[in-house]
Amino acid sequence: MKQPIRILIADDHAVVRRGLRSILQIEKDFLIAGEAANGTEAVEMARQLKPHVVIMDLIMPEKSGSEATAEILAELPETRILLLTTFGTADDVTKALEAGAAGALMKTSDESEIIASIRTVAAGGRAISDEIKRLIAENPPAPELTPRQLEILNSLSQGYSNAEIAEVFGINEFTVREHVANIMAKLDASNRAEAVAIALRKSLLKF
Repeated sequence: MKQPIRILIADDHAVVRRGLRSILQIEKDFLIAGEAANGTEAVEMARQLKPHVVIMDLIMPEKSGSEATAEILAELPETRILLLTTFGTADDVTKALEAGAAGALMKTSDESEIIASIRTVAAGGRAISDEIKRLIAENPPAPELTPRQLEILNSLSQGYSNAEIAEVFGINEFTVREHVANIMAKLDASNRAEAVAIALRKSLLKF
């Protein structure tokens, strides 16, 4: 008899975990090995249970889904990660896919698509829904900013002028203007306010 696909469900919402379990446990070739309520638990339970597939929520406490994905695959490269996400998390989806996740679906996906995707990734394939592809295309990943650029961007979000930023960091205004221009170019922003808005949307600012 063929070995069932062992599945670990990782989501911080109990109702989502229960819903997925009720859908998946009906399938004779699926075995729900366990449930994790946050990213740290997902990593620990993956170590213990060694599931074939982890259904991974991206937005979770303690560790994000993308962080948990990277840690699991570093230790258990044969494990297959299937992401579940909602709109507005293109950066996290991209990070998790770059870390080695085998698939990504929206939480609104049909039951049949979720079931088929689990079988696909368990068999070594990839399963990225059209919605996810559009999400990434419409919201490209955040650009890499240097530590100093992030500091200046944070100062811009607080309304500091170039002169005030120069005084805070002990640099001249010309250097500040160069940093601001580079920040706007990387974020494809036409002005300081738009740069801050984009940075907030992409979670680049730390408060």
